[in-house]
Amino acid sequence: MSGRCLTEKKDPTQLMNTEPNGSKQMYLMHEDLARAQMSARLGEAQQRRRGHQMAQVRRLGRKAEQAALQARLAVARVL
Repeated sequence: MSGRCLTEKKDPTQLMNTEPNGSKQMYLMHEDLARAQMSARLGEAQQRRRGHQMAQVRRLGRKAEQAALQARLAVARVL
């Protein structure tokens, strides 16, 4: 071991990027990442919405088929 204390803290100025271009680049990377995540979430929400609409259309189609069958049976009983 080098004789340094393991709990010794590093100088925070050494950890920060002091170049303005570097910090702007990092900011833009975070912005791009946030934009990509938002786009992915919007795509997932649209897919869920389409799936919900398709399920609703199927349910309504089954109800319409049942109503048509009931109507045919009612007409058959009358005749």
